[in-house]
Amino acid sequence: MAGRLRNRWAGLPAWARWVLVVYVVGFVDGTGAHIRWMLHGGIHAYAAAYPQVGIQVLFVSLIVLDPLAALLTGLVRREGVWLACAIMVADIIANWTGNWTRIVTTQSRLLDTAFWLITAFGVFVLATAVPLVQVMGRHDAPGPTSASQAA
Repeated sequence: MAGRLRNRWAGLPAWARWVLVVYVVGFVDGTGAHIRWMLHGGIHAYAAAYPQVGIQVLFVSLIVLDPLAALLTGLVRREGVWLACAIMVADIIANWTGNWTRIVTTQSRLLDTAFWLITAFGVFVLATAVPLVQVMGRHDAPGPTSASQAA
């Protein structure tokens, strides 16, 4: 397993390796942020800031989905890139929707870096996803299986 993973990473161009590293770091950071929220407020940590139940459910589910995206992208799996895209689209929409009233009524809220960091990371993920999946597809050919080795 370690040898195949090393070969997957080594087979990618340098830019793709850097993009995957940014994905992993970003989703590990996101995991940490959501865990910190949960440690401070439990399962209802987001209730005061985000009254919409759907947004609360999404943010709690990111405690599982963010590390899964980090793991899958770290394993150089195309599924991880697509999961990363889905997470970031949902996260950006939820953050902007949940905070829209505060943004409109309190212009200083626009200076909150969390919105911009999440949005910037999401745009990065969406902009790099297709080229990354394409290059991963060229280097992600299945290796020999135990059944084919036995023949």
